[in-house]
Amino acid sequence: MTRAIDHHPVRLRRSVLSVPADNPRALAKVRDLAADAVIFDLEDAVSLERKAEARDALVRHLAGNRPEGEAIIRVNATGSGFGEADLAAALAAKPDAILLPKVESPADIQAVLDWLAEKDAPESLRLWAMIETPRGVINAPAIAEVGRTSGGRLDCFVVGLNDLRKEAGVPALAGRTYLIPWLMQILLAARGSGLDAIDAVFNDFRDQEGFEAECRQGREMGYDGKMLIHPAQINEANRCFGIDEAAVAEVRAIIDAFALPENAGKGVINLDGRMVERLHLEQAVELAAKADIIEKRKAKS
Repeated sequence: MTRAIDHHPVRLRRSVLSVPADNPRALAKVRDLAADAVIFDLEDAVSLERKAEARDALVRHLAGNRPEGEAIIRVNATGSGFGEADLAAALAAKPDAILLPKVESPADIQAVLDWLAEKDAPESLRLWAMIETPRGVINAPAIAEVGRTSGGRLDCFVVGLNDLRKEAGVPALAGRTYLIPWLMQILLAARGSGLDAIDAVFNDFRDQEGFEAECRQGREMGYDGKMLIHPAQINEANRCFGIDEAAVAEVRAIIDAFALPENAGKGVINLDGRMVERLHLEQAVELAAKADIIEKRKAKS
């Protein structure tokens, strides 16, 4: 299903687990996890001497062991010496999306778009962008604009705070006090172009209280989900970024109201004493689609 407002497919991205592509034990467990999406990492999680081995292992793994949710491959940057081989492996592995690291300008996206076009990559193959440098934050609106075109493939921003903190010299304080403006800047850039936005990892998977607090903060900011480093974080992320029953009932009421013959063509309607615009209908359709995905997964489990 696609969003009513643009060409981006509706996806459930509450929990986005990152898994090293060279770790066979971690790869073997992925299929049984409740993560909405899995990032198979060929970049930071894999040492230089193991890049080729990890690439080959991932292609073999995904040939017969795809996760229930989205499969995303994080490649190395095009200028790293590994990027083109990673992209070729990604085409062979047929993931749902390719995650590009350290994106700093629209040109970083366009270079990959051109490469994919030359290789006749299927339109269903989407791109995600890591925003994890000062330049990336500053240029986030321009980068997101690539996702406004039907051929742009760009669907999602993922925030990388570890690298951003390092480059900006901001300490890792509880509550992310000095990082909130940048997090909101990235979120607004994504929303302005109809993209999803995934909050950064929480580094200490043993600190459940801190993780829960950061999940709540990300949800309140408007993020769709959180990037995770450990399976123990999946359930809390799914709960925090989930959809409660009251919200589902409300959006279904909006959809039903606009479907009435007397409301056909109206831009604004009266629903139980409050004015509801067609914009709210578009948002309701997307939320209802995500709720349907959740229910289907529950039925399978």
